[in-house]
Amino acid sequence: MPVKDIIVILFMLGGLFLFSTATLGLLRLPDFYTRLHATGKGDTLAALWSLIGLAVYHGFSLTSAKIIFIAVFMFLAQPTATHAISRAAFRCGVQPWTCELAVLLDEDTVE
Repeated sequence: MPVKDIIVILFMLGGLFLFSTATLGLLRLPDFYTRLHATGKGDTLAALWSLIGLAVYHGFSLTSAKIIFIAVFMFLAQPTATHAISRAAFRCGVQPWTCELAVLLDEDTVE
C-alpha cells in the first residue's frame, strides 16, 4: 500500500473519530452551550481533517486546491458561526447549566 493511501486513511479516520466524538458530545452533554462547544470544535476539526485527506488523495491538482480553499473557509466560518449562535442564545436568555440548576430541576446526572 502506498504511503499516500496510508496518509489519506489516517486523515479520514481522524475526521471520522472527531465527527463521532462531536456527536457523542451533542447527545451526552447537559446544556445548549456545552453541546454547541462540543459540536463546534469537533465538527470544525473533523471537516478540516477529512478535507485534507481528500486533498491528499487527489494529489497536486486544481481539485485539491479547491478542497484546501473550502477547508480554509470552513476553518474560518464555523467558529464564527458557533460564536454568533451562542451569543444570540445568551441574549435570548438561554441559561448555562450549573449544579444548582440541576439540583433545582432534580436531575439524576448530579452526584
